[in-house]
Amino acid sequence: MGDNSLAKKKRVPRRVAQTVLNSLKGGVVPRIGLPYVTVGRKNEIEALLHDVDIVGEGGASFRFIVGRYGSGKSFLLQTIRNYAMDRGFAVVDADLSPERRLTGNKGQGLATYRELIGNLSVKTKPEGGALMLVLDKWISGVQAKTVEDTGLNQADPAFPAEVEKRIFGVIRAMDEMVHGFDFAELLTLYYRSYVEDDDDTKAKVLKWFRGEYQNKTEARRDLGVRVIIGDDDWYEYMKLFAYFLVQSGYKGMLVLVDELVNIYKIPNSVTRNNNYEKILTMYNDTLQGKAHYIGIIMSGTPQCMEDRRRGVYSYEALSSRLREGKFSREGARDMLAPVIRLEPLTSEEMMVLTEKLADMHAGLYGYERKLTDDDLIAFIKVEYGRIGADSRITPREVIRDFIELLDILYQNPDMDVRGLLKSDEFSYAESDAVSDKKDDEFTEFTL
Repeated sequence: MGDNSLAKKKRVPRRVAQTVLNSLKGGVVPRIGLPYVTVGRKNEIEALLHDVDIVGEGGASFRFIVGRYGSGKSFLLQTIRNYAMDRGFAVVDADLSPERRLTGNKGQGLATYRELIGNLSVKTKPEGGALMLVLDKWISGVQAKTVEDTGLNQADPAFPAEVEKRIFGVIRAMDEMVHGFDFAELLTLYYRSYVEDDDDTKAKVLKWFRGEYQNKTEARRDLGVRVIIGDDDWYEYMKLFAYFLVQSGYKGMLVLVDELVNIYKIPNSVTRNNNYEKILTMYNDTLQGKAHYIGIIMSGTPQCMEDRRRGVYSYEALSSRLREGKFSREGARDMLAPVIRLEPLTSEEMMVLTEKLADMHAGLYGYERKLTDDDLIAFIKVEYGRIGADSRITPREVIRDFIELLDILYQNPDMDVRGLLKSDEFSYAESDAVSDKKDDEFTEFTL
């Protein structure tokens, strides 16, 4: 450790370094640059990538990731998101909120669908908004395959009819799926508007796929269809998208849903249970072979999962499926179980993480890194002492403190590292750690 020659070989682009450091200091996970700062989580990543492989073979998967705020749930989701896109998968992701749930009487389920589709990402468009790119790629792919198989060129009068025959072959295969006929009808409309350079109709079809039509009357007037994506059936359309994406050349679709705590917070028990029933439907679908080419990962805090009064486990049908067996324990978790519990990062992993961040900071601001391994060890000891116990330390807290330390030292080059670590800002008494444990149920709601 401490070999700066390796860091120099893997120089982080300044734009990426700026984004990563700013995001982490603000307590959020960056959507780019994660490979530069990923440490640990080897077993969890391997388990989730096994799921991704199953999805690519036509199967389906469903996992819950459980950990305290700041423990790295969102980081792990983003890491898997990047891995999946690199492997040729499409990814959709959304954070739940009071306005975005899995179902609701005010369109909250549809709002989640809109967020998911709006964030549709692929390797060539990783920042989201890839819907039109995917649809256009599908059509151009069919055209290219037609040229390859038939020897016709695109100027040949017989070419459009041959392409359309192949397009309809893909579309007809969807007819037997729930809402498949409606989905296929819109794909046909998109294809024809694509061929005719009818941008207005293309825009309206994209609006329909994004779930933005408010009522059926509006959709019938614009597109001649009698259906719209709604709060109750949006998940069926996600399964159709997964199938369609495979026809477009992708290996499958990953659905990432974060902040399950927002279902836990729903005060009305009937509404809460309706959302848990939606989770059960999705879970059963994937495990019973009713869904294909789709992987679902949801993440939340231990309390929003395990609370028997309001959490996921309050819904008996889910609790009986998800509870850990007798042999799983900290340090020996079953990574094939539906629930993955995040273990705290070790002090050694934290050490590697701080070293990566120190190198990245030095590269961004153009100075020679002065922090030694002993300085990093001293920082980690202070952090562990402040929080009071290894089991309660979270990467978010450590990262924010460390980047603040780097910023202060950069702006005050004459300042002594050890002196700063012993100052009131970074040195906390053990009694503070004890008070940190009080009223645990309320700490779950603080960001």
